Amino acid sequence: MSLTHERVREDVADVLSEQPAEISDDENLLDRGLDSIRVMSLVERWRAAGVNTTFIELAERPTVTAWWQLISDRMKENDR
Repeated sequence: MSLTHERVREDVADVLSEQPAEISDDENLLDRGLDSIRVMSLVERWRAAGVNTTFIELAERPTVTAWWQLISDRMKENDR
């Protein structure tokens, strides 16, 4: 399974029990109520999709934009 920007937003919305359209690319997701357990569930989802991320990486820059950039970079590294 390949991750996309939209899939990242959908996964975030899912763990927050919200609609993807309600999640802004640049809002701080921790301020929106994303807690450590939910962040870890995202880490596990994305690892299962073949993208290695860590809790710390996500917690340092908790926005859809930052997470998509991280995931996109990792997928490019995996393609090498």
